[in-house]
Amino acid sequence: MQMTKRKPATVGEILVEEFMQPLGLTQGELAAAMGAQRKQVNELCNNRRSVTASTALILARVFGNTAEFWLNVQRRNDLWEALRNPRERERFRRAKAPANRGVSHPVLEPRLHIRP
Repeated sequence: MQMTKRKPATVGEILVEEFMQPLGLTQGELAAAMGAQRKQVNELCNNRRSVTASTALILARVFGNTAEFWLNVQRRNDLWEALRNPRERERFRRAKAPANRGVSHPVLEPRLHIRP
């Protein structure tokens, strides 16, 4: 995945600026539509809570888009944060592919399939 130097828009920014404000929704109204507590919506809006699969399904139902949309926004931010965290970057640097013990693995060692 190609990552930019600019931080991607967060779930909270997209939720508030692209969905709640244009529709005139308050956090309380969104919480009622989601069947959730207002605290959960507040934490989503303020980027203190991550989008889970179940929350993504609920948001997709409320706003008429897809769960994948919400999960991708979360994934982009998680990757961006991980790549900029010095401790995580060190862990990535130390990671190595498993040693080949004479057994090929289709994912770790892909082979070209050439048809005659």
